[in-house]
Amino acid sequence: MVRVTGPRALSSNPHPLVIAHRGASGHRAEHSREAYLVGIGQGADAVEPDLVPTRDGVLVVRHENEISGTTDVAEHAEFADRRTTRTVDGERLTGWFTEDFTWAELRRLRLHERLPKLRPFNDARPKGGGMLRFTDLLDLLEAADRPVRLVAEIKHAAHFEAAGFPMHELFLAELGSRLTGLVTVESFEQTVLRQLRGAGFAGRTVFLAEAAGAPADLVASDGSRARDYASYLSDAGLAELAGEEHGVSVDKTLLLSRTGTTDLVERAHAAGLEVFTWTLRPENAFLAKRHRGKGGRAEFGDWRAEFGEILGTGLDGVFADHPDLALAARDGLPG
Repeated sequence: MVRVTGPRALSSNPHPLVIAHRGASGHRAEHSREAYLVGIGQGADAVEPDLVPTRDGVLVVRHENEISGTTDVAEHAEFADRRTTRTVDGERLTGWFTEDFTWAELRRLRLHERLPKLRPFNDARPKGGGMLRFTDLLDLLEAADRPVRLVAEIKHAAHFEAAGFPMHELFLAELGSRLTGLVTVESFEQTVLRQLRGAGFAGRTVFLAEAAGAPADLVASDGSRARDYASYLSDAGLAELAGEEHGVSVDKTLLLSRTGTTDLVERAHAAGLEVFTWTLRPENAFLAKRHRGKGGRAEFGDWRAEFGEILGTGLDGVFADHPDLALAARDGLPG
């Protein structure tokens, strides 16, 4: 159970990490080369790619393996017969899936904005080019003029394992010894985090927790008896997580109450965990009701107030679509 507190004074810690969520995805199409370059250029401390596999075992940077919402795959007549229906982590989806394509085929596609009604300017700008491989992003980070951390999310690990794609093995093979000391891996499934550590991964691991539901790996093994996310966020659950993981990353709604913030960060810190949250976004569509402003869903509301409340909990990092705005809010912290 998450206890609610009133509004808090801002934390004395002025430097929680600002992580460019799928690159600077508020400024350019998500997971595009441009998005990552903008995020790095704006000063983000880290970037966050999501990783899914191709048919030939190449990790590509996509939020989901179903790619019709973020690429022009539907416009490619040669791929029309790849459209199919598949159940991924309990959700039935129809479209085109990365695991049905080789990397040579996927590189023909062009990217576009996932939220065109909210961010039409992202498609009005020069297109973000083609899809990136994980190794392409590693190249970008190594070419940066300063150290930039990598916070990589492994997607749908149990689903892909069952389909013959052991995500921990693919990840470690492609990462190799690159970005030593700068790599964190996160997942909604602890199984893959344990597999990584068992295979020798020496970086940091963070468990992602939704506001509702249960981890897909546990649903796959335990069905309706699967342990839910809420149990991980009790005092006992946080202590248990701290025995394995470096941190926990939660939906921001778990940090915000109707009038202030909750004590989740305080309790997780007391258990010995770092705390991260997703996703800081300035548009009315994503802000808590009390921070929404005039205009429609695409207009910016009082993002400074919401970002400040979240940063003021004393957490260790935030995922932001607009790293520049998150950095500005962090600059406003005392200390």
